[in-house]
Amino acid sequence: MSQLNAFRTAGRKIVAIGRNFADHAKELNNVVPTEPFFFLKPTTSYVESGGTIEIPQGVVAHHEVELAVVFGKTGKDIQRSEANQYIGGYALAVDMTARNMQDKAKKSGLPWSAAKGFDTFTPISSTISKDQIPDPHNVDLWLTVDNKMRQRGNTSDMIFSIPELIAYVSSIMTLEAGDVMLTGTPKGVSQLQHGQVVHAGLQLPDAPNTLAELKLLVQNRVGGYAFKP
Repeated sequence: MSQLNAFRTAGRKIVAIGRNFADHAKELNNVVPTEPFFFLKPTTSYVESGGTIEIPQGVVAHHEVELAVVFGKTGKDIQRSEANQYIGGYALAVDMTARNMQDKAKKSGLPWSAAKGFDTFTPISSTISKDQIPDPHNVDLWLTVDNKMRQRGNTSDMIFSIPELIAYVSSIMTLEAGDVMLTGTPKGVSQLQHGQVVHAGLQLPDAPNTLAELKLLVQNRVGGYAFKP
């Protein structure tokens, strides 16, 4: 497990699945996909619990709580039936999005890399062992802002299963040990403001305790990038 926890420095990419919860796609007026689609995030966007989410100037930053898959070994063209062999563990993550930047990019037909790739835009927990999550398609996710519930959902609402996602992505690019896959977010995404506290959790249904939690302070970033509408 210690080797798996090195994914923050040893992993080479974050594969983020888009619109894998139908209600989330609909709340943003997006078409529900008929096949998986994904984008990449840099590993320099990782931040641990207890850290700070930094919002660049002029950015409308939204939270998206997600179940993350941490890969334990390298593979390509992975079959669905073999996908579980490549999973080293899981984690709790928040995919931060500069929503106004993303909207501007969509209208221009441009990629989302900047909107998703800022430093601190992927808060993530330590690795959760596979034996603690017997069924990754039945896991509760929640996120509060200043103790008010913003997101609550279950991975049973995923459109595409984790084996489907692994098979699809690995047919396009090699998935390497230490890489992370973000599997999608339930509805309820909303804007974060300077000074707020984000608290997220992951647990099995009806379990009294969480398997992972994240707690982060939101602050405005000083200097650097400034969004221009």
